[in-house]
Amino acid sequence: MTKKESVAFVIETLERLYPNPPIPLIHKDPYTLLISVLLSAQSTDARVNTITPLLFAKADNPYDMVNLSIEEIREIIKPVGLSPMKSKGIYGLSQQIIEKHEGKVPANFEDLEEFPAVGHKTASVVMSQAFNIPAFPVDTHIHRLLYRWNLSSGKNVVQTEKDAKRLFPKELWNKLHLQIIYYGREYSPARGWDIEKDIIFQKIGRKSVLKK
Repeated sequence: MTKKESVAFVIETLERLYPNPPIPLIHKDPYTLLISVLLSAQSTDARVNTITPLLFAKADNPYDMVNLSIEEIREIIKPVGLSPMKSKGIYGLSQQIIEKHEGKVPANFEDLEEFPAVGHKTASVVMSQAFNIPAFPVDTHIHRLLYRWNLSSGKNVVQTEKDAKRLFPKELWNKLHLQIIYYGREYSPARGWDIEKDIIFQKIGRKSVLKK
């Protein structure tokens, strides 16, 4: 199967399985999404979704957030892990949004990636899901699956993002990002992988993965 055929098979399969993939993190606007994505680093969406209602009940905008102390934020978000770094990041980016962006989350990569605790992946999620600007955020699921599907070398997430953007149509990036995440969780997890149920791997997978 050629790369072009493999890509078409992936798109067709994901569209059939997940025609309308929901955004997994609970949020109401770009700011609450940004905070939720930041909190999700090395945690799970499910855990983040249990904590953000508690945090947003006290502060769901940058002005209210900076009225909390870093310690108060940290105490609320402890269950998601990495709370010292994340609480400082949340407080710091809230300050910057107020001081530099008139209280609104900027809709461009350069400004987003200037915020503390915000990397390229977090910025990509916000651009994609909050502003509907084409981006292809690469998380562990997407990095793993594109390697398993023989669509990327698996060298690093930067290369995986380049490969994904080169192979898939730009108008599908935002949706595909979510579809691949859901597929990875259900059919191709890192642990407990049932290869027989992984229909995409069965069709186009990198067979060398099985020898590891």
